Amino acid sequence: MSSAAHDLLYQDQQAAMERRALKEQELLSAKKQKELKAPKLKVPAPKSGTGFGGGSKKASMSPVQRLASEQAKIVHREGVIRINQALSSDASDKLREYVLEQQSVAAIETEKDLRLSKAFYGVENQRKNRCDLQLSLLQGGFAADGGGDVSSIDSHVLADALQELLGEDGTLRSLYENLVTLDGEFYELATVITNPGSLRQQVHPDLPHKKDSPLYVIFLALQDVDEFMGPTTFLLRTHTAKENAIFEDRSQKDEQLITANSRLATLKKGDAVLFDARILHCGNANDAEKGSDRALFNFSFRNPKVKGGLGYSGSIRPGYTGAITLRDMSETLASYSEGNTDAFAKYGDGIFR
Repeated sequence: MSSAAHDLLYQDQQAAMERRALKEQELLSAKKQKELKAPKLKVPAPKSGTGFGGGSKKASMSPVQRLASEQAKIVHREGVIRINQALSSDASDKLREYVLEQQSVAAIETEKDLRLSKAFYGVENQRKNRCDLQLSLLQGGFAADGGGDVSSIDSHVLADALQELLGEDGTLRSLYENLVTLDGEFYELATVITNPGSLRQQVHPDLPHKKDSPLYVIFLALQDVDEFMGPTTFLLRTHTAKENAIFEDRSQKDEQLITANSRLATLKKGDAVLFDARILHCGNANDAEKGSDRALFNFSFRNPKVKGGLGYSGSIRPGYTGAITLRDMSETLASYSEGNTDAFAKYGDGIFR
């Protein structure tokens, strides 16, 4: 197939996807869409145990662990949970500035050599006004690729953000430990960036259905995300085998969308949504006139109970694939907090050469 014919086929496919996405938007609007809100959770008090040996497992849990247990129940039931102020406002501002600078570097480098695009961009590499920017764990980010000199850089913005989220007292640490254990694989590391004019996605799960959830994903807002900036729509309780079978049946799919209990994840800066990758969801259009640049910090951990391929590679630099667990992340962040300014250096820049 010639290059021109390939481009024409791609354009036809994109146009068909856009038409379907707009049709799905119409179907979902049959019911008024509500905002995805953070649950008001009351952490249950520990119950004293009985019998030999003292207390039960729940009795020995800390308040943070008990909160994580309640949050996990919501994820298992609904398929998604909102967590307000997961990242501080200051850290969110710094991370947003950092990833947009990294995006500029990626654009310059891929303009020089298009073959480098896979080092910088993930799943959404070809979509207009949208990209999944894969991040480097090294201090200095892309400037450190291939052993670049970053001695003049005295901050590690990404590590600081990960510390707030996944460090010993991180806002998401206990929830992830509950969901995937310390053996869960760090599966994605990116920032999903959309610009005004980005089109609405079709409703989809992130991967083929599995009996157990294979992956738990974070989208964290690095600025406020209003209805014009392409917030994500989630269809509650559609992460089950039954709902997936309906979704795969073209004769039932439209009715499923009409009757769906959907939620719109408009977010404040620093707020996050954590979702089961099997749930049906879609990114909305970033309005060409009323929208603005939107950056969502994105990472995930894999459930070690699910073996074999997931049918979804995710957005992460290939050298990090299979290299880091939640336990590794915890130990590396502990080292960072103790003064090891580039504790992630042992994992390199994540690029295969």
